[in-house]
Amino acid sequence: MRGRQRGRKHVTQRGQALLLLIIALWLLVACRGQPFRVTREPVVVRLVAADSCGAAAQAVADVYRQEHPWVTVEVNVFNSAIAERMLRTEEADLAILSVIQPVAGEEPLWTLPLTHDGVAVIVHSASPVTDGNVAYLQEVFRGRIQEWEGVVLAVVSREEGSGTRAWFEQMVMGHHRVTHNAIVMPAGADVVEYVSQTPGAIGYVSTFQVGAAATAGKVRLLPVDGVSPTPRTIYDGSYPLTRPIYLATRSEPDGEVRALSQWLLGPEAQSIFQEYAHFDLPPRSPSGESAGLEQVCLHAE
Repeated sequence: MRGRQRGRKHVTQRGQALLLLIIALWLLVACRGQPFRVTREPVVVRLVAADSCGAAAQAVADVYRQEHPWVTVEVNVFNSAIAERMLRTEEADLAILSVIQPVAGEEPLWTLPLTHDGVAVIVHSASPVTDGNVAYLQEVFRGRIQEWEGVVLAVVSREEGSGTRAWFEQMVMGHHRVTHNAIVMPAGADVVEYVSQTPGAIGYVSTFQVGAAATAGKVRLLPVDGVSPTPRTIYDGSYPLTRPIYLATRSEPDGEVRALSQWLLGPEAQSIFQEYAHFDLPPRSPSGESAGLEQVCLHAE
């Protein structure tokens, strides 16, 4: 009797062990069919952009957030001088700047070219002004030419600290200053709106900000020295007021800031900049890929 009980107990134990083995194998097979997921820690990247690049910066940030849901990209837009100062004082992690001003006593920023745009000289669609060389534009913006074919000209400029103003003054005004009678606007969109509503107005604005108004016929873009600001002339530099747009950090980026910087240099982000700047994508590198962060970081200033 006792032998039979011991035998039954042995059989029961073997059955339980076999059942546990079957359950373990079933769980292993079931788990192998499920993707392994890693929950990333939420990250906030603070991106500050110059006014001329504000809309494009917001657009690329929105796309990046969709593809990297654990990353929140906070975008703030100011003139280029304020944006640069925020980066230097660690109020931002990354900046898109239209001009970079060396600061005495401070380390240079880590920068690289991100894209290109042009500073377009714009007039009202009914303006008699149809062309302008640099010498003529300098005289107009100095206030020395105030009328053209019976139309009184109204000079429209940007505020101090604007990267677009700094570039225009460097390339057009030389050592002269814009007339004190100029109408000063705090943003490129305001320049476009004023010029579109004022027949004698003449101003300047980033090509990032003028496309829609020009397409709608509200303003006209003047050729400068006989060259119009088109996609090709901006990228190849033949348009005299072409300029680079910079990506900047305080030092060589790492972590999520580096990942975002790399993505901004890639084809998806560059296609978004193309939509806003209205020019062709840069040519690809010999390998067939767009130049990435590793390929250009040695050129940081």
